[in-house]
Amino acid sequence: MSERDKFFYPRATYRGDVKPENLAFNANLQEFAQRISYICNLETAGKISPLEAYRQVKALWQDLEQTKNSLGVGDNPFHPEGDPPPEQ
Repeated sequence: MSERDKFFYPRATYRGDVKPENLAFNANLQEFAQRISYICNLETAGKISPLEAYRQVKALWQDLEQTKNSLGVGDNPFHPEGDPPPEQ
């Protein structure tokens, strides 16, 4: 990745449980944040209306939620896979 790409498309390293679904969701989350930033900048500059910005953000959020649900990420955040949650 060139220095220009690093500037325009910053990426943070992943610091959680290294599982394929977590890595995939992290990549999707970073792309979501990048796109939200673009949408906000376009709306601030007057290139798109606030309503259009809202619609785009809402659509991106729904896509991210669908990805989260399909990957099963965060279903049980305080209990690792081998440790079932306590019965109530």
